[in-house]
Amino acid sequence: MNKLPTSETGRIEALDMIRGLSLLGIFIANMIHFHSPVVYMEPYSWFEDNGEGLSYMWLDIFIEASFYPIFAMLFGYGLSMQYSKSVLQQTSFGPTAARRMVILLAFGIIHAIFIWSGDILFTYAVLGFLMIALVRIPPKWLFFGALSLYIIPNGLLTATVYVSERLMGEASLSEFADIQKIQDAIQVYGHGSYLETMAFRVQEWLVASVGGLFLTPFMILPLMMIGAALAKWRIFERANEMKGRLIVIGVSSLIIGVALKAVPFLISTDYSMQFIQTYFGGPLVSAGYVSLLLVLCTLPWFSKVFRPIAKAGRMSLTTYIGQSVIATLIFYHYGFGMYGKVDIATGTLMAVGIFVVQALLADLWLTRYKMGPLEYVWRIGTYGTILSNKKDKRRDLS
Repeated sequence: MNKLPTSETGRIEALDMIRGLSLLGIFIANMIHFHSPVVYMEPYSWFEDNGEGLSYMWLDIFIEASFYPIFAMLFGYGLSMQYSKSVLQQTSFGPTAARRMVILLAFGIIHAIFIWSGDILFTYAVLGFLMIALVRIPPKWLFFGALSLYIIPNGLLTATVYVSERLMGEASLSEFADIQKIQDAIQVYGHGSYLETMAFRVQEWLVASVGGLFLTPFMILPLMMIGAALAKWRIFERANEMKGRLIVIGVSSLIIGVALKAVPFLISTDYSMQFIQTYFGGPLVSAGYVSLLLVLCTLPWFSKVFRPIAKAGRMSLTTYIGQSVIATLIFYHYGFGMYGKVDIATGTLMAVGIFVVQALLADLWLTRYKMGPLEYVWRIGTYGTILSNKKDKRRDLS
């Protein structure tokens, strides 16, 4: 069996590489939320009227909703690998994994309350408790069960909204914009104190969390289940022998996914068209990205040139929370106060620049330490023991 290269610590480098690239995509997608009250806008007409229609179209088709599915899938992939390792070593998986989720839950709450309301860690931790049980299911049941759990509810929701829109006629809600909330967000994030910002942030997070309780079991959990199934099939480890199939899957998924993600721009911006774009186009584009990136990761030069990205992926928790800290300090009033003053193109370039610096710093950090600083805290909380994080260079050259 031909396998992708692994480091001396046994890590699959392609897993870290794709996780790092997904963090870049997520940061670019999140950047528009860091610097603008986009969640309260009708973005298609808003950005078109502001002369940013092309920038928003590029972001919406190729980035938005196309990278968080990768991160969710990798979460399930990693959890499945941990389960397989525990079975092989005959160690207890459930209690250890549960402690990991508790610590991740705490990170998520701290992140949402004190840094940024768009946190995803809390959701991942809650669903992670379910995955502790689901990861034990055989891969075929996991995979096809995940497809059913995803396609049926989201398909029914999209169809229901479509029928409702046809009955409503011109009274579509897709043109809705909450002007008061837009003004509140600009006032608080652009001019408010840290405490005022925190109060507004908590309110936003609670609303999003309550809504997410009904949606994430049908949006995020199936993606984690698919990742766990792929881990059981050892797809990443077998990428060399699967190159041909991965290229076919990658190209076809990208073509279909991009076509579906372009639907709001080609047909209409009704919510049903946006649902098709997000719930069906997004994951297909994700599948295309992952498949083609796996092929690239089989090329030695690719892994060597983009090594820092893999290091950022290896430090994913530190990288993710670090992005929120940096972005909020740039845009919120208690930092540099740039909220509402940056366009999409500038925000995208800023995200790429910040990530490049993060990747280089991660590469430098991991030459001396075994794991990132927040990953180290996570490990201590999980196992209750404090071990040195410094590398023994005689033994670990990864």
